[in-house]
Amino acid sequence: MNGTPSQHRSPRRSIRGREARADGSAASHILIRSFLDVLALTAPLFLLVGVGFVLMRWGRWPTVAADWLTRFVFTIAIPAFLFRLMSDFSRLPPVDPTLLLVFFGACLAGFVLGRLLGYAAFRLDGTAQSVFAMGGIFSNNVLLGIPIARSTLGDAAMPAISLVLVFNALILWTLVTVSVEWARHRDLSVPGLARTVRGVVTNPIVGALLAGTAWGFVGVPLPAMLDRTLDLIGQPAVPLSLIALGMGLAEFGVREGWRECAAITVLKLVVQPLLVLILARIAGLPALETQVVVLLAALPVGANVYLMSREFRALEGPVAASLLVTTALAAVTVPLVLALSAPR
Repeated sequence: MNGTPSQHRSPRRSIRGREARADGSAASHILIRSFLDVLALTAPLFLLVGVGFVLMRWGRWPTVAADWLTRFVFTIAIPAFLFRLMSDFSRLPPVDPTLLLVFFGACLAGFVLGRLLGYAAFRLDGTAQSVFAMGGIFSNNVLLGIPIARSTLGDAAMPAISLVLVFNALILWTLVTVSVEWARHRDLSVPGLARTVRGVVTNPIVGALLAGTAWGFVGVPLPAMLDRTLDLIGQPAVPLSLIALGMGLAEFGVREGWRECAAITVLKLVVQPLLVLILARIAGLPALETQVVVLLAALPVGANVYLMSREFRALEGPVAASLLVTTALAAVTVPLVLALSAPR
């Protein structure tokens, strides 16, 4: 008698099928566990953002409090932390410079994609296209990138983070300035670009990174008193930066330009980290550097984009809304991206 197809199925094939299902189940379990582990590490950070938001929105703290706290974080606490870290540069693990090509190559690709989408979907002019596209690639690297990287990847990730930070504002501010100037005049303004470069180089964070790295190359340890002082100043940098971010977000709404805001959100939290991950795999970037650049790409929209929108008078509402929406969603998407990019 002829048996059914299942009766004639090879025992070896059945075993392989069970093994494949078991491997798939194990992989899913590892991914879920990795996601929950990273979520546990990052949840307190986003709760601190919530604390700042609540203080401003319902605690009715004066705006001047947020302004002064943000100023302290940007000009004192974070620069002290970064200078002290980079002053011991010679003892830090080496960084593969390929990560700059991967990260900024993906930024350029994302910027072009954003401009095309801004024109095709929303019929934005050249200036608005540039701001829209920058919203999809410019991350909140300082206020969120440093705390999350330090909590999830450890101090070993900080040299790679610092390398990106040194060039990030300079390259992306220059990119948007060139794009806007070209859109407006079809002519590049050398004085305007010079002001951009000067403003970035004199930024306290970039200055601290450069000065700390230079000290590290000299190879002379910091005097004990100075080292301890910088340590004390830098310790509150992480929590205060997150509270300051939450206080700043309290002034933004989400109603104006919701379609443009939704598009920026998808570009920033989905498309940009995917582009970076693809380029990192193609370039063969080491596991730690891959996680660093993917993390930076997956962070919410940076406050600098709002400054750009104000500077160029384009999309202020949608960009402000995207700051709030992407920061809220990042509480889930960042742990997921870190779990997906973790080495197996």
